[in-house]
Amino acid sequence: MIAYLKNKLFLILFSILYAFSSIAFSYEYTSNEEKNFIEIYEKTLPSIVSIEADIDHGTSGGTGCIISKSGIILTSSHVIEKARNITVTTHSGRNYTAKILAVLKNKNDLALIKIDTKEDLPLAKFGNSDEIKVGQRVLTIGCPFGFKDTLTTGIISRIDYERNKIQTDAAINPGCSGGPLLNLKGEIIGINQSIYNPDNNRSNIGIGFALPSNYAIDFIFKANKKMANIK
Repeated sequence: MIAYLKNKLFLILFSILYAFSSIAFSYEYTSNEEKNFIEIYEKTLPSIVSIEADIDHGTSGGTGCIISKSGIILTSSHVIEKARNITVTTHSGRNYTAKILAVLKNKNDLALIKIDTKEDLPLAKFGNSDEIKVGQRVLTIGCPFGFKDTLTTGIISRIDYERNKIQTDAAINPGCSGGPLLNLKGEIIGINQSIYNPDNNRSNIGIGFALPSNYAIDFIFKANKKMANIK
């Protein structure tokens, strides 16, 4: 009788655990869009780095996108402007000292920096920013206020053709500059640059700006022509 009761209790407990595991599995993703967001984040994150630059008045923080297996990283020029020392942290957690390769002048806010590494660096994937539409869903990855590997979502709110800017309501905060604005294919369609709000740009209220990816690609191509050591 005792053995029978033990077996019965085991079967009841097993049934309960199986039911809970089935529920957990069925609710792993609430939608295909959610599943897509997770996949984009996990695939893109290894190609994104955090950046800290020592400047006269403290530390400038930002984000970067790996564009070359040799260690070349695209970021915003204002992140590394007048920096005495630049530290890059990869997704693996390793820290590297970076040097500046190229800076886009005239306040157009792009720069290339390089780290020397033996890591097998994954590369960011670029899309065609000429194909973007107002209303399409986008994602960003960055280091807002130093919180690494942060994902936010939103839409393209406006395309400012005159100023060559993509406006988005995806949360962009200090530390996100240089990070990717991604489409739902996981392609970089913009490089996050700045925010606008009434409190002197200290936090996000849903008005952020990114430079179009084609503009960044053009900068990389021109820098590549001038510098034979970029691979």
